[in-house]
Amino acid sequence: MAHSHDCGAALSMTSNEIYERLSSVFRDVFDDESIVVSSQLTASDVPGWDSLTNIRLILTVEKTFGIQFSASEIGKLQNVGDLVSLVRSKS
Repeated sequence: MAHSHDCGAALSMTSNEIYERLSSVFRDVFDDESIVVSSQLTASDVPGWDSLTNIRLILTVEKTFGIQFSASEIGKLQNVGDLVSLVRSKS
């Protein structure tokens, strides 16, 4: 029987593992293989990161990690470090 790799994906992941997965998500969403995801990265650092792309990004992160964020949680995010903390808190 095959086990789904996405089942409980965020469960007990380390920050490094979350950053690795987020790097892949960011590169897909922004179609830019050169993006380097760091804790201080913000929307103003990434060309094309507008409100619409932000929605796609958040939806892709939720799907990737098998979690859901509330609107207020999303609204409080200041940078990628905050996003990683939020992902970890959901695991």
